[in-house]
Amino acid sequence: MKMKLFGAAMAAVIAAGPALADLKVVDTSYRTGPYAANGIPFSDGYQDYFTLLNERDGGIGGEMVNLVECETGYNTEKGVECYEATKGDDSLVYQPLSTGITYQLIPKATADGIPLHTMGYGRTSAKNGKVFEWVFNYPANYWDGASHAVTHILNENNGDISGKTIALVYHNSAYGKEPIRTLEELSKKHGFNLTLLPVDHPGQEQKSQWLQIRREQPDNVIMWGWGVMNQVAIQEAVNIRYPMENFIGIWWSGSENDVKAAGDRANGYKALTFHNLGSDYPIYADIQKYVVDAGKAAGAGDQVGTVLYNRGMYAAMLAAEAIKTAQEIHGTSAITPAMMRDGMENLSITEEKMAALGLPNFGPEFDVSCENHGGNGFGAVSQWNADAGEFVLITDYYQSDQEVIQALVAEDSQAFAAENSIEMRCQ
Repeated sequence: MKMKLFGAAMAAVIAAGPALADLKVVDTSYRTGPYAANGIPFSDGYQDYFTLLNERDGGIGGEMVNLVECETGYNTEKGVECYEATKGDDSLVYQPLSTGITYQLIPKATADGIPLHTMGYGRTSAKNGKVFEWVFNYPANYWDGASHAVTHILNENNGDISGKTIALVYHNSAYGKEPIRTLEELSKKHGFNLTLLPVDHPGQEQKSQWLQIRREQPDNVIMWGWGVMNQVAIQEAVNIRYPMENFIGIWWSGSENDVKAAGDRANGYKALTFHNLGSDYPIYADIQKYVVDAGKAAGAGDQVGTVLYNRGMYAAMLAAEAIKTAQEIHGTSAITPAMMRDGMENLSITEEKMAALGLPNFGPEFDVSCENHGGNGFGAVSQWNADAGEFVLITDYYQSDQEVIQALVAEDSQAFAAENSIEMRCQ
């Protein structure tokens, strides 16, 4: 059962009685604003999974999940306000779903001792647990994604892309700028030319960028977009007849919302992912029974099985497994944020565990450790099949270029540690 924030009257009643021993998880969502079409399915999946655990299992380890939703509108200032308003009463973990909000929350959450899970976004160098004790970005990060895209292009060109040109069309924000350094290093390694094409928020104006693409005809385009920017970019690519099979988006540019507006002409567009697609998994029968049919869905129930619903559900599953891990480590069901951090740092996701949860072959196996808060860096490529109306995986999971990624993570995280007088841990 999805719990709501208590009113003042209820709070007074509770204060007079015994303390509630629940597991408070905050969903900093955005169901409004220019990115709502993407925020809604993610939040629905995130909340519905916890609702399933409450309704089917009686919570986690006997403790009910108290899911508190706070609307940010994908606005950094509102995101910080949500954090400040909800961080009390032992909030266990935050999933900001915004790189801008994440950057603002890293020092706050670190000072407060509350874990952040920035799954596939945020500050990439937070993978280094020696520096970022309270931040986790498993199972993959932005720099992994940049490497996955280049590896796929290499594989499509018999391993040689020297002299070719790759254009990066990116959201002109902290989010969109994240892959630039990695792509610059990969361009040195593989000899391709990199063209940078920023798109200002929210991304509706892109004609000049796509006119440049039509004029210069880069061999491949990588997109780092979100919300309406994705839809506009794909439509503009269609308008200039750019070959869709050479156009690949990061995992935040690969939902049904991004391609449907362009119709059949979007067929062949590619997007990265770090989890599987569709609803052909046993878990969805339980979600249908205990959540949707029971009238307890976070939304209208029409997003189940979509790309971003799956991602939200996956994020919730990883949080729930970290809670279980923390309960086991500390021998108590009523864990604190510090205990939750321990659970996240000792999380192990195996195929056996995913299958037991009703999610066989849903994502790559990975382990988290004191040194490694980002997982093993595996991702895959999906492609839009317009006739079937769905994205389908066209590759197996493969690892990012660890030689390049690990060096960049070390350099950036160590600079952050020096600037902020952070003593390395995990000795």
